[in-house]
Amino acid sequence: MGSLNKMNFITRLSALCLRKSKMQQRHQSSRRPAVPLGSRILTDPSKVFEHNMWDHMQWSQEEEENAKEKVAENSLVKVQWEDQDKYEREASKYWNEFYKTHKNNFFKDRNWLFLEFPEILPEKRREELKTEQRSSEHTKINSTNSFSHKNEMSEEGEKYWKKNYGGGSTSVQGYVYNKKQAKSLTDNPQGKNCGEELGRLESFPGSDATYRILEVGCGAGNSVFPILKVLCNTPGTFLYCCDFASGAVELVKSHSSYNSAWCSAFVHDVCDDALPYPFPDEILDVILLVFVLSTIHPDRMQGVVNRLAKLLKPGGMLLFRDYGRYDTAQLRFKKGHCLSENFYVRGDGTRVYFFTKDEVWNMFNLAGLTEVQNLVDRRLQVNRKKKVKMQRVWIQSKFQKPLLLSLNNSEETTERHPYR
Repeated sequence: MGSLNKMNFITRLSALCLRKSKMQQRHQSSRRPAVPLGSRILTDPSKVFEHNMWDHMQWSQEEEENAKEKVAENSLVKVQWEDQDKYEREASKYWNEFYKTHKNNFFKDRNWLFLEFPEILPEKRREELKTEQRSSEHTKINSTNSFSHKNEMSEEGEKYWKKNYGGGSTSVQGYVYNKKQAKSLTDNPQGKNCGEELGRLESFPGSDATYRILEVGCGAGNSVFPILKVLCNTPGTFLYCCDFASGAVELVKSHSSYNSAWCSAFVHDVCDDALPYPFPDEILDVILLVFVLSTIHPDRMQGVVNRLAKLLKPGGMLLFRDYGRYDTAQLRFKKGHCLSENFYVRGDGTRVYFFTKDEVWNMFNLAGLTEVQNLVDRRLQVNRKKKVKMQRVWIQSKFQKPLLLSLNNSEETTERHPYR
């Protein structure tokens, strides 16, 4: 009888602990968001306007059907072919005009990067940063929130998008790559030893580094300078950053925090397969591709991803974040702005595509990369003053270049020595 009571007590205690665990996982709305992708969950609809953003929103079938109808409606009238060709050919003009107008005042620095993408940093520096954040009061800027689209926009940026796209604080963000003439070098032949290539190009920027990062689509440096701030005390690290818009690259180079000892900014067209990078293949530890791929014509995206994958070391990581299908920004387009399916042109001539998770997986998988993370980030963004609610959708992914030689050697060893 005593053993039965003891068993019942253990069962009740386990159930109590389980209920407590589930309650804690709900995250009260007053709690500060935490990574990954925030954890401010809306459990009481009456409190929707208490915060600017709610995380991990689930759409009802009705909401999804309404979104599909809006996209079908705004896609009925396509941009004329001659205009589509113009937007492709003159893409650099539109983005240079963008940066000439806004300079570095449009977006805020992306201090959320280290929360969502800690893989940017070498492992040792990652651990040091965690310690610094726990012990220093000066880390509020890096720990207040995970990704927040609203928090990325400066006051000038919000006014601009309200004027051009109307309503709320729905911002449209992205940096572009397309066409720019540059001197051609011979690419590293496929299969050629990376060490031989390094010897041939021993004077390239960052050649002495042991950990290298490339940001594709650096814009005015809103990712570059937060990264440099953390890396400046990390020997052996080097940051490359490039953009299609020469005006953007000039903004980065003229910034007071730019230092060629730690960083190399250059103009580059990622769509041109024949245009080499100023460093050899297979030397990068990390590639950052944030709100960039969506600015490229869908027919050219796979080629861009394939080329970027060649730059990664075996084991290197590509970090991706961009617009998801049926994001509010897509639903707000008017008729006559659709270029092709899920691809639009904004009023200023810049373009944007809206992805699905499967599309992203297929592109990176075809490039030979392995999924580490690939998810849809659905949030509810609210304008508390105007009482406006906006469904935001982004795709966030992490893909890794396999350690092919190591894996093959391991498999051969296992076949020869099955009990090892």
